[in-house]
Amino acid sequence: MMKPVTKEIFLKAKQYGFSDRQLAHLWKTDESNVRLARKKFGIIPVYKMVDTCAAEFESNTPYHYSTYDQENESRRSEKKKVIILGGGPNRIGQGIEFDYCCVHGVKSLREEGYETIMINCNPETVSTDYDTTDKLYFEPLTVEDVLNICELEQPEGIIVSFGGQTPLKIAKALEANGVKILGTSTEGIDLAEDRERFGDLLRKNKIEHPKYGTAYSVKDALLVAEEIGYPVLVRPSYVLGGRAMQICYTTEALSEYMKLAVDVSPEKPILIDCFLEDAFEFDVDAVCDGDDVLIGGVMEHIEEAGIHSGDSSSVLPPFMLKEEKLLEIIEITKKLSYALHVRGLINVQYAMKNNKVYVLEVNPRASRTVPFVGKATGLPLAKIAAKVMIGRKLKDLGVLGFDFRKVKHMSIKESVFPFNKFPKVKMFLGPEMRSTGEVMGISMSFGASVAKSQLAAGNPLPKEGTIFVSVNNNDKTQETIGIMKEYVKLGFKVMATEGTTKFLTANGVDARPIFKVNEGRPNIVDAIKNGEVQMVINTPLGEESRYDEYSIGWAAIQQKIAFITTLSAAATAVKGIERIKQGKLNVKSIQEYHKAV
Repeated sequence: MMKPVTKEIFLKAKQYGFSDRQLAHLWKTDESNVRLARKKFGIIPVYKMVDTCAAEFESNTPYHYSTYDQENESRRSEKKKVIILGGGPNRIGQGIEFDYCCVHGVKSLREEGYETIMINCNPETVSTDYDTTDKLYFEPLTVEDVLNICELEQPEGIIVSFGGQTPLKIAKALEANGVKILGTSTEGIDLAEDRERFGDLLRKNKIEHPKYGTAYSVKDALLVAEEIGYPVLVRPSYVLGGRAMQICYTTEALSEYMKLAVDVSPEKPILIDCFLEDAFEFDVDAVCDGDDVLIGGVMEHIEEAGIHSGDSSSVLPPFMLKEEKLLEIIEITKKLSYALHVRGLINVQYAMKNNKVYVLEVNPRASRTVPFVGKATGLPLAKIAAKVMIGRKLKDLGVLGFDFRKVKHMSIKESVFPFNKFPKVKMFLGPEMRSTGEVMGISMSFGASVAKSQLAAGNPLPKEGTIFVSVNNNDKTQETIGIMKEYVKLGFKVMATEGTTKFLTANGVDARPIFKVNEGRPNIVDAIKNGEVQMVINTPLGEESRYDEYSIGWAAIQQKIAFITTLSAAATAVKGIERIKQGKLNVKSIQEYHKAV
């Protein structure tokens, strides 16, 4: 119970900016008790309009912010209304995709005759522009602030699945306070997020998934990893953007990770998965209305498994997936949509190894690939999802006839990285998201799409010159030989480290050896700095020492030359170079591509 507090002290605390949660901590009670006491005193916020004209003219902007004052400037209309929660401040792993979905949701609900209200607190996003929504509350995305606005506006419901993890974390508390959550229920969201419950659901539906376990201590983690088998992928539960995610190849590495893991407890366990090395990954975005599922697109990752989906290049439609496996992925997506009772967007991530399809993760919310799928296919998934959330059916919206496989052009999503801005940061990709943006290449051919996406990402592919190659022992395969022969056929010379040179020359690819950084001078870094190398293909693996790799990577970035760290990316780059040399990079508007769908 709360200790008695006077109205004057309570009001002063609120005017000084203390949240209900902070006061609950100070007064050794819980947030709901503070909220009840505050409302009993009649201490509720009012909302002021942002004066964009600095009092020179009358301002009619729909921006509002809360304060504990007397006059309320936010007038509630009698229209039916829906509140959309935004993504809050942007960070790596959460960004434009959620703002895109919020804005498309606003436009869609306006078409349906709703007054749209946005709650968001990022001044740099489109969702907080003065002319995007009917009303904007520039407030933190907390239970207290959202409930205060809901009590004033009395909306028919609230959308939490367009803003990413931030609104999802408060969805249950909002629902417990009587707010109607539109779209997928909090139960469906929790079922997908809770590792044990989700595993049970997959087993019940006979859907394959990598072996996994949950650890609450170092001892737990070592036992789980031993049972699963190394390598393992470890991460904290409920994270976005793969933060603090790592691939561990040995007991020592896992022990070290667990010691460094912050705040491991029964409430915040560490998730441990069997890492499917050398697997292909796929992403699916869809919309479900309870009766039907609309598949927006199946994207094939160009990089191998283990690289965060936000960092990997993707191609739509998939270019190497057999029809039989594509249909299997579509069927599993539908099965999961119904099992989780999804109403709106759903994203499913898959891996395929030895021709077997595994489900890696399911997100019954907006995903980072929704804007890419929408632009690649011309199908406005977020708009459709918003209408489904307020009760419209896919068959009535006339979209069930759409088939992404009939899209004639190839679209490639390429990530943009900030490595040149952050000296000494590791530039090799892994399960933790590193990219700070995305670009897209569209063309009628795969090669031209690759070339366009690389050009847009500030990583233009060379037409001629020398390629430096250093591949790990696992990559010394006939596939690598085939890729390098294609580069030689296009007129490139090859330079390589000693081990790679022996491998290439023994298999019919001429290569000139050069020293590693610690073997002497002139070495590969000298060659890059002297302009002797036009592209780097370097594939490190596991826990081997990466001193050379970091030096080579930084030299390549400083010289602004193409730097490739996976064989699959090397294979796609050669197709792009081939197209560039043919001089067949035409330009068309995205609307022209969509007309042809």
